[in-house]
Amino acid sequence: MVIRKEKKGDVDVYYVDKNMSDDAMSKLKGTFVKKSQISLIINSDADVYTNDNKLLLKFRKNKLPMNQVDKFYDNVIQYARNNYTSNRGSASGTRKNANMKTNAKVASNIIGYMDTFSSSQKLSMKKQNRTVKLNVRECKFNMLYPDKYKELIPLVQSIDKYYKKLTPSKFEKQYRKAKQTHFKIANTSFTTITTNVNFRTTMHQDKGDDAEGFGNLTVIERGKYSGAETCLPQYGIGVNVRSGDVLFMDVHEWHGNLPMVSESKDATRLSIVCYLRHNVWEKTKGITRNEMIKHNENVKQILS
Repeated sequence: MVIRKEKKGDVDVYYVDKNMSDDAMSKLKGTFVKKSQISLIINSDADVYTNDNKLLLKFRKNKLPMNQVDKFYDNVIQYARNNYTSNRGSASGTRKNANMKTNAKVASNIIGYMDTFSSSQKLSMKKQNRTVKLNVRECKFNMLYPDKYKELIPLVQSIDKYYKKLTPSKFEKQYRKAKQTHFKIANTSFTTITTNVNFRTTMHQDKGDDAEGFGNLTVIERGKYSGAETCLPQYGIGVNVRSGDVLFMDVHEWHGNLPMVSESKDATRLSIVCYLRHNVWEKTKGITRNEMIKHNENVKQILS
């Protein structure tokens, strides 16, 4: 609920209050955001604060170089749209203690580094009677397509640049940690990227990322669609993120998407979230570059 609006240069500054209590939001976990819960959709440069001056989000239009946007899309889209997971927890509407076999399968993938091995990877190691020193791994995309992975990095570095510019205090805390590990996206404050294709998330709060940092969202669109706005339903606001835009937000607040309405057969919404996974940093800080290379090669041999 917007309680005040100001203008600072070309940026709209909103101050908002909660529409629902924390207990009410907890009961809505894993349900979809409804249009009736959202009173404002932001389509232009904006900063949003709570009534007590806590930053909720910063949104800027058309900031990312389109050549980098296109290169990222071209190199990842085939993998991103053809690999599905049933392990997205409450973001995909999964309820506690649900059977993984019956969970919704969504086109959601991770790139960069992860702090756990999958069940199939653990089974492979067990069958080979092999172990690894670190419970950290390169993601499948990196290992299978190293050349394509390199083509993604310029866009991620541009996102990182705006992270530093728009939310410097959050960036600096996260960047100090990123400098302590070699298990990261080169020259950024991120260890991990999540890609989602046409995935409408339910109401959830992110976990596993750096608690001192700030979340971000970039979208690459193809074809025509409407909707799919990223919303903070407890405050009644949403943001219409499109190609070239950057959104930095407090992902530990409840958030989710409104429905995506396809207006052409090829309508595609590729969302990109870059973050520092706390456990990747925790498990690898202080590990030398040579130790990282040796570990990655060992993991590749085991899982190939």
